[in-house]
Amino acid sequence: MNAPLPHAGSALDIEISETLIRRFDNLGPRYTSYPTADRFTSDFDERSYRTYLGERAEAASNPPLSIYVHLPFCESLCYFCACNKIITRDHGRAAEYLRYLGREMDLVVPHLGRDRRTQQLHLGGGTPTFFSLAELAQLMDMLRGHFDFAPEAELGVEIDPRTVDGATLSALAALGFNRTSFGVQDFDPAVQQAVNRIQPLGMVEKALAASRDAGFQSVNVDLIYGLPRQSLASFNSTLDHIIRLSPDRIALYNYAHLPQRFKAQRLIVDSELPSAEERLGIFALSTRRLLEAGYVYIGLDHFAKPEDELSRALQNKSLHRNFQGYTTRAECDLIGFGVSAIGKVGSSYSQSTRSLQTYYQHLEEGRLPVEKGRALSADDLLRREVIMTLMCSMPLDFDRINRVHGIDFAQYFSHELARLKPYEEAGLLKTDARGISVTAKGRLFVRAIGMVFDRYLGQPTASSYSKLI
Repeated sequence: MNAPLPHAGSALDIEISETLIRRFDNLGPRYTSYPTADRFTSDFDERSYRTYLGERAEAASNPPLSIYVHLPFCESLCYFCACNKIITRDHGRAAEYLRYLGREMDLVVPHLGRDRRTQQLHLGGGTPTFFSLAELAQLMDMLRGHFDFAPEAELGVEIDPRTVDGATLSALAALGFNRTSFGVQDFDPAVQQAVNRIQPLGMVEKALAASRDAGFQSVNVDLIYGLPRQSLASFNSTLDHIIRLSPDRIALYNYAHLPQRFKAQRLIVDSELPSAEERLGIFALSTRRLLEAGYVYIGLDHFAKPEDELSRALQNKSLHRNFQGYTTRAECDLIGFGVSAIGKVGSSYSQSTRSLQTYYQHLEEGRLPVEKGRALSADDLLRREVIMTLMCSMPLDFDRINRVHGIDFAQYFSHELARLKPYEEAGLLKTDARGISVTAKGRLFVRAIGMVFDRYLGQPTASSYSKLI
């Protein structure tokens, strides 16, 4: 069996064998950060976070800001979901949550200093549209009152198609949002029933059409392969519809079944999950069809139309990666608000408490709700740059790394360079005296390549990683 190569061109002239996929398809992190979130510790607390915020405020110049707001409420439970969410039909809880978000902003923002240039905002969840339009308008007023949004800022919101109509999407656009991301997963009714997320094709069609009518610059659709009751034939039908609907971006996620970690997944019938062979077949089929439809393979599980910003960033080697995945924005400091939200300020990561009650309690006491985080060492910063460069399929320039970090790459990473030999022999990357470059074929395996430089992988962790493909 051959799977077509995901690459930036339109030609499907290189094939990847099933043997090659199986050889390098291990368990590993997705590298939305390095060190990864499972390496955060409680040693990093509110005082630590305030220290890094203060250092930013005192700096002569700073990178722009990216803001993430976690809105955790959902009306119903999707069995596959691994997000931090609260299932409730009591919409009165949204107003209370907004009040505490306001308190958190009031505590954080004074520590940022006067430089609050903001290039990016993302509302995630949960279901952001669980909140009423009036409440979302209140949230945007709060954010605009605290932050200086650039005219070209990217403002994105995750959308559950079951919770919106044309009027809602027009109102979101009027609030300044210019990007939507729709959770579709699969159009097959049997699959939707198995994961407790019923959303007919017609509902999604109307939502995407309304997004375009409202003027959103980019519409993303999330798909998941590996769900219960999926088959090659059923997912092929889903792809028919997706290609016809023609979203600007597509995320094709591999479902990670970890019922021991995520309680909701225990409601999925294990025997209904597709086999490893079927999953691989669905992935290969999806990749081939999306490339044939004209989409560009960005990396990992992301595809975009050739004219999309992500595709242009891949071509001009300005692609970046953060907790929201691939992005066109330059490296930003990330400020997270809300329960379980993750932030990145300077050489630190922080994460808020996952418990809503604890989150409220901390804010009542005038404390930032930091539960854990990490202060990055010089080695962490070095390895982060190496891994993120490779994850974005950009050439890794040894001379530049040596100048910035004061090392001799060949000596510092002699062990890692030796471990890269099998990847080079398989045609997944090229190394020479100047650096490392991931080949077109190798872009499918960037997680595995990045893992070679992860010094924490040999240490115990409470997390379970997903398959790379």
